Amino acid sequence: MDAAVATSLFWIVVAAVLAPLIAGLVPRRLIPEVVLLLVAGVLIGPYALDLAETGSEIGILRELGLGMLFLLAGYEIDPAELRGRGGRRAMVTWCVCMLSALGTVAVLGTTGQVHAEIAVAIALTSTALGTLLPILADRGLVATPVGRSVLNHGAFGELLPVVAMAILLGARGALGSLIVLLAFAVVAVLVAVLPTWILREGTRFSQFVRLGSDTTAQIPVRLTMLLLVGLIAVAAVFDLDIILGAFAAGFILRRTIPAGDERLEKKLDGLGYGFLIPIFFVTSGMAIDVGAVVGAPGILLAFLGLLILVRGVPVFVASRLERDATGNRMFGTAEQLQIALYSTTGLPLIVAVTGVAVAAGQMSNASASILVAAGAVTVLVLPMLAGLLHRPAPAETPERA
Repeated sequence: MDAAVATSLFWIVVAAVLAPLIAGLVPRRLIPEVVLLLVAGVLIGPYALDLAETGSEIGILRELGLGMLFLLAGYEIDPAELRGRGGRRAMVTWCVCMLSALGTVAVLGTTGQVHAEIAVAIALTSTALGTLLPILADRGLVATPVGRSVLNHGAFGELLPVVAMAILLGARGALGSLIVLLAFAVVAVLVAVLPTWILREGTRFSQFVRLGSDTTAQIPVRLTMLLLVGLIAVAAVFDLDIILGAFAAGFILRRTIPAGDERLEKKLDGLGYGFLIPIFFVTSGMAIDVGAVVGAPGILLAFLGLLILVRGVPVFVASRLERDATGNRMFGTAEQLQIALYSTTGLPLIVAVTGVAVAAGQMSNASASILVAAGAVTVLVLPMLAGLLHRPAPAETPERA
């Protein structure tokens, strides 16, 4: 291994170790660990102390971390919930957010204040579900009505922006990108059928997998990584963002084991949250140009305001319209604010969208840094505010973190 790569990886791992230790010292864990990972990345990155750099070798680990983040996010989504009334409402809400975002940036674009309008509009409608999952789990919200609502909005707030990126930001044009996206969907459906056929009860292969789950072979973990890397590779071949492949892998994994598998989940959590996912967040922080952010605080605040207006307000209104079986409002005002604040939290997709726009020459690295910094602020501030509104019931127990 090259000395520069080894040194960079060392500082990244140091940042990954220190972040949860510092987060644990904060009362009620109000500062999410991912924010500390981003801040640590800024400190060790080329725009501050310049202790680490992101080359091709660490870039591979970063991509795997992003893939694991979205695989675990897709795995947590209940397909039945998305097909239900709450899921349909969340999908309609995202469409309203997207139309509002396109209209807003179009107006701002005529004044010359916004460039790469489509990329900015997509960023405004995203929700960092993968980032929110450990926060929701720590607070015991995953299995609650508030948590399920956030999961619904978060699922469409991650999946549909990725689809919009593939169609609207693709180099082939909207029609060509849509055809490629449909081709990828066909491949994903075929892949989804394979586990059901191969792992059906009674086959020798299913017995082999079950027997190898607690040995050094770790067959279920290896098969999961094959699923993830395979769909990431297919997405890359189709020139789509790897997030789409990773999210599809999570859905397929959930379909394969609908009742869940606690042993496999713990192993994937250990691999993902223990190593790969922190690398993604630290390296994302390393890409933030601190000087550009400090030099344009007005743009940072304006983007934060647009996020709340375009994403937060529609989600708040949608949660206010939720009714239970008796026709009464399902959520009080405090819970509606929690759902809106969580759903407005964005970062990974903002990183992905701005990366695509910068690579296409539509956005400068300085502008991308400001947008990513705004996403980091939402991760720091909005879940903290939502946490202050949350009052745990005596019967609540923390979910799997």
